[in-house]
Amino acid sequence: MRAATVQEITRTARRILVEQGPDAVTLRAIAREMGMTAPGLYRYFDSHAELLRHVVGDIFADLTAELHAGLSGVPDGDMSGKLLAVARSFRRWAFAHRREYALLFGSPMPDLAHRKEVDFAEESAQRFGWAFLSLFLELWRKAPFPVPADKDIDPRLRGQLRRYRDFTVEGSDLPLGLIQTFLQCWVRLQGAVSLEVFGHLEFALDDPEPMFELMLSEMAPILGLTYSPPARHPKDEPDR
Repeated sequence: MRAATVQEITRTARRILVEQGPDAVTLRAIAREMGMTAPGLYRYFDSHAELLRHVVGDIFADLTAELHAGLSGVPDGDMSGKLLAVARSFRRWAFAHRREYALLFGSPMPDLAHRKEVDFAEESAQRFGWAFLSLFLELWRKAPFPVPADKDIDPRLRGQLRRYRDFTVEGSDLPLGLIQTFLQCWVRLQGAVSLEVFGHLEFALDDPEPMFELMLSEMAPILGLTYSPPARHPKDEPDR
């Protein structure tokens, strides 16, 4: 019963987020929707911040599930198809869930900033990140591509890349150049999607999808992948 109530509270908070925006997600508003009292919610969450972080974790979990679903029709050995499918699934989900995307990847609310202690939100965020990183590492192991030598990496980056590598792939001796290349690709992918979702390309483009595909086609050779355009079907057209 407790788990079911926690899930109902989370769904209600997320619905308010989508319909009214993050500022409307208050304990009073959630309680009113559920026919409860605001103090009653404290039996399930210690604070408003904890509730918001649970919502964030729930959103990350849905996004990760969407990425995995995008791989379902791709043959296991087709690494080019896998990476392209995940990138396109990420973009498609972002357009279908703009408010949720803004909560995860826009200007963070103070209560939602990255934390060192691992809670449900951090666990879910790490699983989301691993969905990309695990594919990247699978590609590296099956068909290594050129990456910068450690000595050629900016000294200001080396320590940061080593710290991130040791945190995400504990006990690994992966080249720092591989980690740098992964982050470069993520910056390009997430940056391109954010510019679209937040309307920052509307000054020049009313259909940015070809620009997104151009970015993928330029990124593919860096990883030794073969770019192929997307199949045309309704799910590939983000809602605008």
